[in-house]
Amino acid sequence: MFQLLKTEGKARRGVFTCAHGTVQTPVFMNVGTQGAIKGALSAADLKNIGCQVELSNTYHLHLRPTDQVVRQMGGLHKFMTWDGPILTDSGGFQVFSLSSLRKIKEEGVYFASHIDGHKIFMGPEESMQIQSNLGSDICMAFDECIENPSPRDYVQKSVDRTYRWLVRCKAENARLNSLPDTVNPQQMLWGINQGGTYADIRVEHMKRIAELDLPGYAIGGLAVGETAQEMYDIIDAVEPFMPADRTRYLMGVGTPTNIIEAVARGVDFFDCVMPARNARHARLFTWEGAINLKNAKYQLDDSPIDPKCDCPVCRRYSKAYIRHLFIADEMLAMRLSVMHNLYFYNKLMERIREALDNGTFAQFRQEYSEKLARRI
Repeated sequence: MFQLLKTEGKARRGVFTCAHGTVQTPVFMNVGTQGAIKGALSAADLKNIGCQVELSNTYHLHLRPTDQVVRQMGGLHKFMTWDGPILTDSGGFQVFSLSSLRKIKEEGVYFASHIDGHKIFMGPEESMQIQSNLGSDICMAFDECIENPSPRDYVQKSVDRTYRWLVRCKAENARLNSLPDTVNPQQMLWGINQGGTYADIRVEHMKRIAELDLPGYAIGGLAVGETAQEMYDIIDAVEPFMPADRTRYLMGVGTPTNIIEAVARGVDFFDCVMPARNARHARLFTWEGAINLKNAKYQLDDSPIDPKCDCPVCRRYSKAYIRHLFIADEMLAMRLSVMHNLYFYNKLMERIREALDNGTFAQFRQEYSEKLARRI
C-alpha cells in the first residue's frame, strides 16, 4: 500500500509496499516488455543500476512463452529471477498500437497476433487471468487507449466501456486472489483514467473510478500524439480528483523533462521505453542534455558518456570506444548504452526524491527541467 511522507507544492514523496518489497517514490519503472530489457540487460543488471520496479507486458507474454508456461515455472518473478516488485500492463495499449489487427466489442477485443496472425480474444477477465498467472504485484485494468485526437462522441463511449471493463476487472481480480493456487494472492489492481484530451470527460471518469476504492490509479492514453503542454494540462485537470492516499501512475511517460514536470504535478510512478530505445540508437542522456554518440566529434573522445555519472559504463568506458562499437555494429554497444540510460533515469528519480526530502525540489526543477531537454 501507499504512504505519503511529505509534499512540496503538488510534488509527493512516498513509500509503496507490496508482496515483493518496498518502493521509494517517485519512481521510474524499467520496462522489460517480454521479461527482459531490450538491450541484453538481465535481472542482475537491473539490481546494479538501481531499478526498483520492473514492468512487463501481458499481451506479449501471453503470446510468448504463454502465461501458462510462466505460471508453471512459478510466476514471472521466479522465471526471470527478479525478486523485486513487478507491474504488468494489461494489454490495453496493444489495443491501440495494433489497431489494424483488432476489433473492439463490449465483451472485449478480438486480435490477430502480430507474430503469426492467429486469432486472439482478450477481455477484462482474460487480462486478469493472464496477469494472475504471471503473478505480478500490480496488475493494470484492461482498457482502451484512445488515439489523440479522437472525436468526442467516440471518446465518451470508449471511456464508458473502459469503466464497465474496470468493474469486471475488479470482480475477477478479487476472485483470482481468493483461489488457493494463485501465484500471488496479494496482487493489486490499479484503475486507469482515460478520456483523450477532453478534460471534462477525464475528470468525470476519474471521479467514477475513484469510487471503486482501488489501491492505485493511472493516467493512461497520453504521450500518443498530443503536445507536452496538452499532457500537462490533463494532469492538472485530473490530479485534484485522484485519491491523495493512493499511488498515481502516468503511463508511458516520458522524457526526463516530462518526468520532472509530472512530479511537480503530483505523479508518483512512471514508465517509458524511451531510455532503452534511444540508447539502442546511440542517443544517450547526460546531466547537461542528450548526445548522439555516433557523431564524428566523439571518435577520439576518451572521456566517459557523462563525467558526472557513476554508472558501471561511465566508470570504465570512453565515448570513443562505445562509438566504435556502434559503428562496428557490435551488440555490446547496445548493452552498455541501455545500461547507462536506465541508470541515468533511476538516478534522476533518486535525485528527485532527495530534493523532495530536503525541500529543494523547486530549485531542482528550475535547474534541470529545461537543461535535460537540450541536445548537445
